[in-house]
Amino acid sequence: MPPFYANSQTAAPKQRTVVFVVYPGIVLLDLVGPLQVFTRARHNGTDLPAYVTHVVSLDGGPVETNTIVQIDSAPLSEFLIEPDGPELDTLVIVGGNGAEVAAESALLVKKVNQLAKRARRACSICCGAFVLAATKLLDGRRAVTHWEDCDLLASRFPEVCVEVDPIFINDGPFWTSAGITAGIDMALAIVQEDLGRAPALQLARSLVTPMIRSAGQSQYSSDLARQTQDLDGEFSALHDWLRENLSRPISVEDMAVRCAMSSRSFSRRYLASIGVSPAKSLERMRVDAAKNLLLETDRSMKTIAIECGFRDSEKLRRAFHRNLHTSPSSYQSLFRDN
Repeated sequence: MPPFYANSQTAAPKQRTVVFVVYPGIVLLDLVGPLQVFTRARHNGTDLPAYVTHVVSLDGGPVETNTIVQIDSAPLSEFLIEPDGPELDTLVIVGGNGAEVAAESALLVKKVNQLAKRARRACSICCGAFVLAATKLLDGRRAVTHWEDCDLLASRFPEVCVEVDPIFINDGPFWTSAGITAGIDMALAIVQEDLGRAPALQLARSLVTPMIRSAGQSQYSSDLARQTQDLDGEFSALHDWLRENLSRPISVEDMAVRCAMSSRSFSRRYLASIGVSPAKSLERMRVDAAKNLLLETDRSMKTIAIECGFRDSEKLRRAFHRNLHTSPSSYQSLFRDN
């Protein structure tokens, strides 16, 4: 087993051990997304891997996923051997369709509990939160899972403070994330905590991730909500055009012309399809764009307001209060990692 610190006569940087716990029925992306993040992470300015990764299951061997791909694993007990077991930095319980069954395995829960207590941090991805919650280590703490499973998690484990909206939550040594790709966001946030913002951003660029989303940002996507409502794609070309022209003054009449409709007919059909008025939808797009600029750039509030089509800072502030019930500056202070 690789040691917690890389062997070197020249005081090599710390190499942290990350252990992923799997079980039959895991969601493959819940594992391979964060696994790729930790595997690819490097110490700043070097080619030295920052983490050593392992995949373990209760008995070891091949583990079925929710795809045709099997995952090989080592026995979980290898990391419970004392005093010769490797030091454990980060424990990650993967999510999947088998999570509820796994959470009912007394032996698995017992061993996960022992591993979590040895680790510097313990994490769950998606409904892997059911397994972590079964250890009772989340009692009294904030946690999240996929939005579809939040009610069930709260009912099964009433001592856990389940929140529906965030993409991930860090409460003390425990990290929990929402579904699927949110595990990548959580892993990048952990890399940022361990190695700093610059290596995390470099890693995100390498993985072609558009931005590092901070804890507390919503697991609901406004763009995805629009696409879900507009199943036949009637307004997809309009939405693409709007995103490319947010800085321009755009009226409902302008949108109607793009769709070759009268303003009245367009407004009626848009509201029936998308569920909000065209003006409200445009405002939400502009707020989303402003959110990204607030977190990922050092541009002034006035510049961001103009680039997103609000014309001035006061209109930006009012739009934030209408949509997010907070101010742009408060949002930036809460979610930006400086």
